[in-house]
Amino acid sequence: MPTPTADVHGAYPQLTDDQIAILRPCGQVRQVREGEQLFRAGEPSEEFFVVLSGTVAVVEGQDDQQHVIQLHGPHSFLGELGVLEGQTAFVSAVVNRPGEVLTVGSAALRDLLSREPALGDVILRAYLLRRTMLAGTGTGFRIIGSAFSPDTRRLLEFAARNRLPHRWADVEKDTHAEALLTRLGIAPEETPIVVWHDYRVLRNPSNVELAQVIGLRTGTAAKAVCDLLVVGAGPGGLAAAVYGASEGLSTVVLDAVATGGQAGTSSRIENYLGFPAGISGMELAERAVVQATRFGARIDVPAEAAGLEQRDGANVVRLTEGGTVAAHSVVVATGARYRRLTVPGVERFEGLGVHYAATLWEARTCRLDAVAVVGGGNSAGQAALFMARESPAVHLLVRGEDLGHSMSRYLIDRIERHPRIHVRLHTEVQEVTGEDRVEALVVQDNRTREQQVLAARALFVFIGARPATAWLAAAVTLDRRGFIPTGQHVDQVAADLWKPLARAPLALETGLPGVFAVGDVRSGSVKRVASAVGEGAMAVRLAHEHLGEVRPPATP
Repeated sequence: MPTPTADVHGAYPQLTDDQIAILRPCGQVRQVREGEQLFRAGEPSEEFFVVLSGTVAVVEGQDDQQHVIQLHGPHSFLGELGVLEGQTAFVSAVVNRPGEVLTVGSAALRDLLSREPALGDVILRAYLLRRTMLAGTGTGFRIIGSAFSPDTRRLLEFAARNRLPHRWADVEKDTHAEALLTRLGIAPEETPIVVWHDYRVLRNPSNVELAQVIGLRTGTAAKAVCDLLVVGAGPGGLAAAVYGASEGLSTVVLDAVATGGQAGTSSRIENYLGFPAGISGMELAERAVVQATRFGARIDVPAEAAGLEQRDGANVVRLTEGGTVAAHSVVVATGARYRRLTVPGVERFEGLGVHYAATLWEARTCRLDAVAVVGGGNSAGQAALFMARESPAVHLLVRGEDLGHSMSRYLIDRIERHPRIHVRLHTEVQEVTGEDRVEALVVQDNRTREQQVLAARALFVFIGARPATAWLAAAVTLDRRGFIPTGQHVDQVAADLWKPLARAPLALETGLPGVFAVGDVRSGSVKRVASAVGEGAMAVRLAHEHLGEVRPPATP
């Protein structure tokens, strides 16, 4: 008799009788027979299953090509993060031995987890670990395309940033990819394609099309004016979503790329209050998403804002794909985007060894290889420490004369003590070289101009960021660096907008009444996760004040 999957760091825990008793009133117990499919890869996963008796196999593949990746016995629960976030299933679940299961709807589960934090931590931790493990094994949909295709790199980046289990097959190297294309009748020049669980083919889908198939995107078109529209799903935006939705505001969240923002690309955040052992940016983002959706916020990714205007007493955000979303109050939390390194070879190797994030998704391509990290701030320091877990050598390239200028002391101490991290001050990258991926860097001492070739299979770039405010340039006053002034720093050029309110802009309010800015995008903000979260919460409080001035009173 096969043995149920052993617990790995909390990924496959056994629920206690007391925990199952908490779940029972929220669901139904039913008999299941051998061979019955509880959920199927590629289809919506909207139920939470606890195995009461018998066994259930979690499998990948189709029909006679299936193989078991997990086996769940009594007191185990099925699923992964998609159950809580409304995504489609990446694997299937088939009853291996008949018995009983407890079935709980995903909406009831989200509500229960907020009321039972101890049980919620067990389930959420398991789901986060299972998602990471699925990604590490290459489970999920397949992206087939050339490493040199911009669309292939776009799809790979979208999948990685949204933490979606997938695997990539390079048409120029993978013989299995060539055979699959032949079977599907697709020429290599017609790639990239996405193969969705062996029964559906998407030909060079847009990010929006792929998101809709997976269940990330619910559709942003709305006739009614919502109370609160949050543009940007980094820490500040997600905090605004959690606080806004929990206080009864109809809340919509948009992000052009993925939830988590820049923080979501961090391998570990160690100076965030309440997490003494640190927390990855991915886990912080996922926890916030679960919180926000539990309170009723609608999160749409990808949905990119293209412009903002005030119309008929509402703030209207235009989307790049067409359509608009209207709201009484808007929180702008679009943050800042890392600057691209502009030296020969970088653009060619983006996604092929040149990365602007350092998480498990990027690290899997260069484990056990020497790598380089460019930058002197906290993000660069965290990336260097993360990569040094497995890399034999991590070269931290800093153009300044010391790390203390922009890096926290606790990171500096760890970096200086780490035997595999080599700090190179006064050093700048001049060129990235290689055949079909990064193989080496040409670096230069900016004092002596002496150059040398540095062997490295990957380059992680963290060299500062620019505010993501281009979409606001015609609507909101920006400072000379492109950040958004708020409160007392707002130049009230359009004074007629403020006369009906008989007040000055509130603390986080921009030059447009009812439009607030939080986090990295705000002029003068402290570039830290904790401050962005605090500003997101504060913006909701200020939005309540504005809503009291402009929202029509409720009908009795």
